[in-house]
Amino acid sequence: MIYQDLIDKNTKLAVIGLGYVGLPIALEFAKKIDVIGFDINEARVDMMRKGQDPSRELAASDFENRKITFTSSIEDLKAATFFIIAVPTPIDHSNLPDLKPLLGASKTVAQVLKKGDYVVFESTVYPGCTEEDCLPILEEVSGLKFQEDFKVGYSPERINPGDKQHTLQNVIKIVSGSCPESLEEIAKVYELVVAAGVHRAPSIKVAEAAKIVENTQRDVNISLVNELSIIFNKLGINTFDVLEAAGTKWNFLHFYPGLVGGHCIGVDPYYLVHKAMQVGYHSKVINSGRYVNDSMGFYIGKQTAKKIIAQGKIIQEAHVLVMGATFKENVSDIRNSRVIDVIRELQSFQINVDVLDPHANSQELQHEYGVALCNKVRQDYDAIIVAVNHDEFAAHDEAYFKTLLKDGKGILVDVKGTYRNQIQDLTYWSL
Repeated sequence: MIYQDLIDKNTKLAVIGLGYVGLPIALEFAKKIDVIGFDINEARVDMMRKGQDPSRELAASDFENRKITFTSSIEDLKAATFFIIAVPTPIDHSNLPDLKPLLGASKTVAQVLKKGDYVVFESTVYPGCTEEDCLPILEEVSGLKFQEDFKVGYSPERINPGDKQHTLQNVIKIVSGSCPESLEEIAKVYELVVAAGVHRAPSIKVAEAAKIVENTQRDVNISLVNELSIIFNKLGINTFDVLEAAGTKWNFLHFYPGLVGGHCIGVDPYYLVHKAMQVGYHSKVINSGRYVNDSMGFYIGKQTAKKIIAQGKIIQEAHVLVMGATFKENVSDIRNSRVIDVIRELQSFQINVDVLDPHANSQELQHEYGVALCNKVRQDYDAIIVAVNHDEFAAHDEAYFKTLLKDGKGILVDVKGTYRNQIQDLTYWSL
């Protein structure tokens, strides 16, 4: 059995894709069994060999005393018999699933696949993707027959970037297999590293659907409070005050308005919408939620511009500081950050925009969005937008913001309501 072979170190486990999902999994398994960490980016692989996490999520100590080999060579993968594929599943410019990384990783594994091997997918996909899109590649390239020669499973990742509480070890892991035997083997392998235990899904499609529903549910709920914030703004009511009052009921669901980006909540619902279209259903609620959430950055930018104009300022001469550029607080990841929508909307009014973020990399930001971080903040801004509530920003008070605003006066846009009830003199607005 493959589980026993891994325990006895007669074989190795390989993780393909060493991003914010794959690397923690690889390092956790490497405490117990021999692991091969594979990534096509040699520069990233070299950093990991030196004990550095390219995603800046893990410390150097997390690499210590681990039985792991980092490589970008397909040849090294031949030593493994249990493969975990954890590559990104993004969307393209038309919001359609981009399976190129996933299918490419499937082809890589297929080149070294042997009789008796297992392949488990962790990438978020629509129901049916593993068996309908990935499995044919494994068979075609390897020349092996599914079930007879190799087994397949799906175990969706639940890594939450920046979250040190809900980690791989203490969050229940969903697992599934292509047959009862493979389900048990895969479950036992994951139980090596997941102290919270595993949930055995009845099929691969159920496991795929469960993952995509987790993020779609959050997306739809956040879109509701985002829409409520637009309505309450017109009514002159603070949304966070309303949510605080409504939250006193025992069964109230606690969701808050904000920018919805990143590579999970802002992406995964589109995979389900795409699959629904394939089977002849046009999703209404999910699509509407996506529209609302994708519009919030432009809404914030426009509201800021209107407030600057209302103060009698010449809009083309206005300067705005945007604080935060990553997709969420206390992470360095800028992928699919919706802060860029705020910036572009401001720029469409010819407003001069500076961007400040202690976690983001300026070169990455410039490459991805054509926007660089400012080297030095001014003391004459007309408005400040706190777009991402990093811990470094939460410590600021009204006196600090006054030092950055022209004549100590101006507008503070507090997207996440971090400074609610703390601002007395400035023009204050939040979602």
